[in-house]
Amino acid sequence: MAGTVTMYSTTWCGYCRRLKGQMDREGIAYTEINIEQDPESAAFVEQANGGNQTVPTVRFPDGSTLTNPSLAQVKQKIGL
Repeated sequence: MAGTVTMYSTTWCGYCRRLKGQMDREGIAYTEINIEQDPESAAFVEQANGGNQTVPTVRFPDGSTLTNPSLAQVKQKIGL
């Protein structure tokens, strides 16, 4: 089930760490991409957030994104 959602993050982002921990506890599979190490992903995050590199940005299988979503928002979006 790896890669259900993609989380764009950074190593220093506390909101990213919190959401990852919550998703891990709920068994929600995700692929994490550090935007500081991947310029293309950083550009995607900027595009999704009006020019800002705001993380966590989560991309769903349907191509939509949420910025700094709650666990409840992620679960709702993937149908849990």
